Amino acid sequence: MKKFRKVLDGLTVGGGTVAAAGGYPVYSTGPTGVVVSPRDMEVQENLTSDQFNVCKTVRHGFPHQPTALAFDPVQKILAIGSRTGAVRILGRPGVDCHCHHDSGAAVLHLQFLINEGALVSACADETLHLWNLRQKRPAILHSLKFNKERITCCHLPFQSKWLYVGTERGNTHIVNIESFILSGYIVMWNKAIELSTKSHPGPVVHLSDTPRDEGKLLIGYESGTIVLWDLRSKRADLRFHYDEAIHSIAWHHEGKQFMCSHSDGSLTVWSVKNPSRPSQITVPHGKSQRDGRKPEPCKPILKVEYRTCKNSEPFIIFSGGLSYDKACRRPSLTIMHGKSITVLEMDHPIVDFLTLCETPYPNEFQEPYAVAVLLEKDLIIIDLTQSNFPIFENPYSMDIHESPVTCTEYFADCPPDLIPVLYSVGAKHKKQGYSNKEWPLTGGAWNLGSQTYPEIIVTGHADGSVKFWDASAFTLQMLYKLKTSKVVEKQKPGEGKQTAEIVEEDPFAIQMISWCPESRVFCVAGVSAYVIVYTFSKHEVLMDITSLEVRLQNEVEDIITPDPDNITPSPEPTSQPLCLKSRNLSGSANIATDSIPCLSVKSRPVRMPPGYQAELVIQLVWVDGEPPQQITSLAVSSAYGLVAFGNCNGLAVVDYIQKTILLSMGTIDLYGSSDPYQRQPRSPRKSKQFTADNFCMRGLSNFYPDLTKRIRTSYQSLTELTDSPVSLELERCKSPTSVKGSRKLSLPTDLKTDLDHVNGHCTSPTSHTCISGKRTITADGVKANRRGPGRPPFRKAQSAACMEISLPVTSEESRENSFNRSRSSSVSSIDKDSKEVITALYFMESFARKNDQSLSPCLWMGSSLGMVLLISINMPSTEEQRLTEPVMVSPSGTVLMLKGAILTFSCLDCTGTYIHPPYEIWRDPNSAEENERTRKRKLVTFSPSSSQDMGDHQFAVICSEKQAKVFSLPSQTCLYVHNITETSFLLRADVVTMCNNVLLACFCANGHITTISLPSLRPLLDVNYLPLTDMRIARTFCFTNGGQALYLASPTEIQRITYSQEMCDSLQEMLGDLFSLVQTPEAQNKGFLTVLFGGSAQTFDREELFGEATAGKASRSLAQHIPGPGGIEGLKGAATGVAGDLHRARIALDERGQRLGELEDTTAAMMSSADAFSKQAHGLMLKYKDKKWYQF
Repeated sequence: MKKFRKVLDGLTVGGGTVAAAGGYPVYSTGPTGVVVSPRDMEVQENLTSDQFNVCKTVRHGFPHQPTALAFDPVQKILAIGSRTGAVRILGRPGVDCHCHHDSGAAVLHLQFLINEGALVSACADETLHLWNLRQKRPAILHSLKFNKERITCCHLPFQSKWLYVGTERGNTHIVNIESFILSGYIVMWNKAIELSTKSHPGPVVHLSDTPRDEGKLLIGYESGTIVLWDLRSKRADLRFHYDEAIHSIAWHHEGKQFMCSHSDGSLTVWSVKNPSRPSQITVPHGKSQRDGRKPEPCKPILKVEYRTCKNSEPFIIFSGGLSYDKACRRPSLTIMHGKSITVLEMDHPIVDFLTLCETPYPNEFQEPYAVAVLLEKDLIIIDLTQSNFPIFENPYSMDIHESPVTCTEYFADCPPDLIPVLYSVGAKHKKQGYSNKEWPLTGGAWNLGSQTYPEIIVTGHADGSVKFWDASAFTLQMLYKLKTSKVVEKQKPGEGKQTAEIVEEDPFAIQMISWCPESRVFCVAGVSAYVIVYTFSKHEVLMDITSLEVRLQNEVEDIITPDPDNITPSPEPTSQPLCLKSRNLSGSANIATDSIPCLSVKSRPVRMPPGYQAELVIQLVWVDGEPPQQITSLAVSSAYGLVAFGNCNGLAVVDYIQKTILLSMGTIDLYGSSDPYQRQPRSPRKSKQFTADNFCMRGLSNFYPDLTKRIRTSYQSLTELTDSPVSLELERCKSPTSVKGSRKLSLPTDLKTDLDHVNGHCTSPTSHTCISGKRTITADGVKANRRGPGRPPFRKAQSAACMEISLPVTSEESRENSFNRSRSSSVSSIDKDSKEVITALYFMESFARKNDQSLSPCLWMGSSLGMVLLISINMPSTEEQRLTEPVMVSPSGTVLMLKGAILTFSCLDCTGTYIHPPYEIWRDPNSAEENERTRKRKLVTFSPSSSQDMGDHQFAVICSEKQAKVFSLPSQTCLYVHNITETSFLLRADVVTMCNNVLLACFCANGHITTISLPSLRPLLDVNYLPLTDMRIARTFCFTNGGQALYLASPTEIQRITYSQEMCDSLQEMLGDLFSLVQTPEAQNKGFLTVLFGGSAQTFDREELFGEATAGKASRSLAQHIPGPGGIEGLKGAATGVAGDLHRARIALDERGQRLGELEDTTAAMMSSADAFSKQAHGLMLKYKDKKWYQF
């Protein structure tokens, strides 16, 4: 029957409408691919599939979960490894590269080939990788997989091609960096320790060659044993032993002594002349005992560095080592310089640190000038040249995660004067006390490139702050920070009950953002059901904050679902005005909480600094003892002076110029008689009485004692879902006697089955509310009827079911419940919904009703049921009247329908050109100039292109989570239909411009990025880019003009991508160079006496000692060599063109010459051996030549 109905729809779609007497126009969808396009409506489209390609461009922010740190003192670049397998390389501002191991294994160690343009990484999967940094996008040249042993430490001597690798078994292997092949030379643990030792020394924790003799290797074992190994004689020269475990070792540059850090918080100094006992033992932070006993043990000193200076005392820098009785002390870094001890407390735990020195030679005075400290959530560099040890101002955006990011917006091609203005007001609030020296990481090279235009990224955070970032030219610099929490009173302990009913933590968290860059009007919606409208001013002002309170309530018990392919038409609009009041159900006994907002706005005058200043605060209030539902859609229009927002209860439109509420209606009231659904209003509830027996989500601990310990209800947990293996979105439900609001939870999988028996949760593709369940639960003989008004999890109320796509399932039934059944159809699941959520709003000059003759201000409204309503706006005729006369807002009666929740709207003119919504030109409301304050509002309106044949209509583009449609206005004829996905759903859709053309860009929950041409809805690109693994991506993914997009790749990083082939081609010239030609500094000349008494370092030929000719080949079962995708050409030279050919030819000649040299040496050795044998034989013959047989 459904197939037959679709055939009929295909035959009747040419008419454009399904008409019925006395009904409002509601149009059929039509099958995919059916196009009704008269010749006079054909638009030339220039975009082709060849113009699209998806690739990553740059990553901003702090590396998530850092694990390792390395520094090249000649190139002056820094590398950071992370637990996710990522490597971040930083140089001068603009030189910022992100690369990733395909295995995703944690990076344990990093080691630069100093001034060679290469990096060695050791990962948790026991694999060594060699990265080529001589290209803008680093690539792996070689990999070496250890099969039997785990890597614990690495060391590469300066200007050496042999890498020392220590393992967990206590052995030390040697790897040739050029060929990445294991040498046959191995330092076995049982040969390094004394024969009398009966226990294993433990893993190797330190490897370093002696500064004065490269032929000796210092090996530190975890148990406290240290061995000075003679590489030439293959035996241990000296052995040192200490009772406490060793964490790190640092040499004095003269090579006569070294320092160790231990697990008891002590530092020991050992002399190579006296290995029996340490020459000095100190516990820097230990309390000295009166009786001369050993100081009390302290926390372990995890790392120590011993750096010498020519003209001052040496620096001893270490992390940890604090006393145990100071449990509340924060992580610290201690700097000992002479007799002074400075303890620098850190905001986060220390992962690693490195001293930045002037020379790469270990046998010279190091002259340290800075310390790079890698924290768990920050990177700081301390200036050692100043006595107060200030930190350098970080030019990279490492503080994106200062408060968890809750939403993002991306604006490309902004007004050119906007970035300087935001920077000027933001610079006044920057922190002070930084070092006056330049940032010490100066490596690499970077230029702006040819394609530069103003780009701004706006991030909303859990603490209520909003940050504006300059994202031009692949950089990210913070321009301005706005704190929205300053407009409300600080809550005292025990207060704020109304807020706690909605969200326990982070009551100021930003849910969504609406910004008009041209007029600088900014609007935010918070998690506590409030909206703040901001205007921009360059002047400080003292003013009162105006506050409005809005009541939104909409009660619906059941929805009878119509067939999506044959909707009953609604009646024609009447001249009678529709009711503009929200439904107010009486009967609530809890009057005390009615009409109370969640937050208290400051009533006293507030000093507002230059920048964004609060113009109006709008709050939803409690109704009938229930908290207000969170806002799911937001739009602001500077041209009309209006802000609109909606949730699962209804829609509100507010005039922020006159500070009045224009519209506050429940969703079903907006439809009036044109509602295609037959809804039955919910009967008034009985008086609410709070009894202890009533069960709600708050009482789950009665059934599951450990459940409350495992549930995280904070907003921050939403931004850290990747840290937990499983994430699940459930709505907090309420009993009729509970006033607890809905919440977002992150639950383990094993709780899902149990909670399903207690709590109804959303599985509908377009539902953002809990099931209006009538399941009864008996607890102590009391039945509680549970109902849960919904809270949409996404910025525009995208489907909550995306949380269940990547969840592991234990049975076929759970798989059906979590995805297939719930995503079957956006319309078939309507009967499971208890409320219709407003998911999209859009202000535009359009045709409000069918066959209108002229454009008029309109508000497009989309809902979770796929319904589109046009709200008509009647503006006063003159500017003077606009300030005094009310704006008339009312539903026009026009209703359109799509499959799935509505995501976005847009309008095109008759030539297919994007029509920008009208806006007001910015003017400073607090300017000192009289003419500036009294200047009339200047509006910019983009009218459709006028011509004789095609100047009287528009194209309206509407996209839902399932399909996209293009309507012709004012006839409201559906011209094009495209079903974007059948098995999944869209998370984000934006109408953007690229190459002077308009297109629809979509991101699907199955990871596909799709671009569609407009207005014909012709698919241009469909790439499986990023599978949805957590909710963070869904909340933050957004597209912008110019073929760019971004999303929050981790709680601390923003990943920018492009879907433009042109930008992919020009990406190389826009990225910075990591390697630049820098001459290696010359070693210092040693004096005659220094050389005479052995102060200079002794060199030896490692090739002769570790090469295959002497050491032989390593066992094949020990490690496996894996050629990398970066090529096998080597590290020095270009890999393309004539330069690459010459380089390969030179390598071939070198290899051939090396083989010929080896052959010549072998032949000479054989000839020498033969000659010696001949001489010995001849001498023996002469000796016994004249002797008789009896003389023997």
